[in-house]
Amino acid sequence: MARNALRALLRPAAGESGGVLVEAALVIPLVLAVAFGVVMAGRIAHAQVGVGAVAREAGRTLAQAPSAHAGLAGARERALAVADGHGLEAAELELVLEAGAFRRGGTVRARASYRVALGDLPLYGLIEVTVRSTHRERVELYRGRATALP
Repeated sequence: MARNALRALLRPAAGESGGVLVEAALVIPLVLAVAFGVVMAGRIAHAQVGVGAVAREAGRTLAQAPSAHAGLAGARERALAVADGHGLEAAELELVLEAGAFRRGGTVRARASYRVALGDLPLYGLIEVTVRSTHRERVELYRGRATALP
């Protein structure tokens, strides 16, 4: 008797045999869209952290350099190293360094932007996202440097 009752519970009612397929056809695309959306958000967040680090390190390197020329070269090199450490592709990274007058107490600025690759995500491949970060760093007032005197 218990076996027959269990079979009756597990057997679909008459006319409801395709209901599961219809529900699956409605739910699976939504689940995939949410899953790919989570992956997209993760990539964007990861790129934002990396771009922030690139701008910060480039600005810091430029501000601590003995001259504007050496600082620009060193900042670009440091930015590419940090980008590589964060897994960012150098081809998608844009870096703008502004040394200004490069004097004691002055401010240097580093701006970085990165185009996040989403082309391999089926539902979000047509979306293009660019993350940006700007960092300003003050050139130290009391640091001795012959080329940075006002």
